[in-house]
Amino acid sequence: MATVRAGARLHVGFQNLSLARERLYGGIGIGLEEPRLTVTAERADGVVAGDPLVREYATRAVDVLQVTGVSLSIGNRLPRHVGLGSGTQLALSILAATAKAYGLEPAVRERAPAMGRGGRSGVGVATFENGGFVVDAGHPTGRFTTEPPSEGDWTVPPVVARHDLPSDWRFLVVVPDAEPGRSGTGEDESMRAVVERADPAVADELSSVVTGRLLPAAAEGRLEAFGDAIAEIGRKNGAWYADAQGGVFRPPAGELAESLEGCPVLFGVGQSSWGPVVYGVTDENHGREATAAAHSALEERSLEGEVILATPSRAGATIEE
Repeated sequence: MATVRAGARLHVGFQNLSLARERLYGGIGIGLEEPRLTVTAERADGVVAGDPLVREYATRAVDVLQVTGVSLSIGNRLPRHVGLGSGTQLALSILAATAKAYGLEPAVRERAPAMGRGGRSGVGVATFENGGFVVDAGHPTGRFTTEPPSEGDWTVPPVVARHDLPSDWRFLVVVPDAEPGRSGTGEDESMRAVVERADPAVADELSSVVTGRLLPAAAEGRLEAFGDAIAEIGRKNGAWYADAQGGVFRPPAGELAESLEGCPVLFGVGQSSWGPVVYGVTDENHGREATAAAHSALEERSLEGEVILATPSRAGATIEE
């Protein structure tokens, strides 16, 4: 038997969505300690799993690992399709737990494509492996045109920068009760439309922000500068997505972000992936004030939702045998 525990991730945005540049995508994101997913696997004859998505990933894992089967139980879960990377963390947790139940090495980066993950952003795979703040290299544009390769026919983008963020930093994560973000075929169609008309000048602007501001701030642990940089990256990504999602932020993320931007202890307010999760960075001394601001923002807009004050992850998923 083996148990895997994996944290969520925030997806700040991509470095390039234009086919006019040499590399496409290039994810930027942050691993979180919480919320967390727990998967326990035991050897079995065949696949034993109640949830259809869990069963699908378990079937893939059994096939790629060439084992007889697996019985899975899911403890804590990540909210699905809200911008916290639930699909990748679930798929890789099932793969890793199944492998360890049989005494095998998971080799998650190598096997992620066979699990249907890492085909666009490499952030989820990278944070599962090692946590931290990560930037990946993206994919060669000639390989990833508006039509992605067949499922599994890719490699996970390599990590070009990774930093442990200071342990006293905190990420405010607001999960409003709203329509889930895009995934699967819907996400592919939206991304195709965005890529076909993406302005390459935005990629040039993003390159300057990433290399000149974001990476130095992460390396030096400068919270306000880091927050300002991720906020700008989020806004510039939102300009690419505006037609696809109804604005720089997808409703109701935009209203929540606007409210939280007025909180003096929050920096880098943005939307994770397709949302509706909204996040901001603060430190542990101001966590209570930031949390109160999030609850107020939800209440002002008559929204229900969850507020999480998360610690940045400094390690990847844990595996217990």
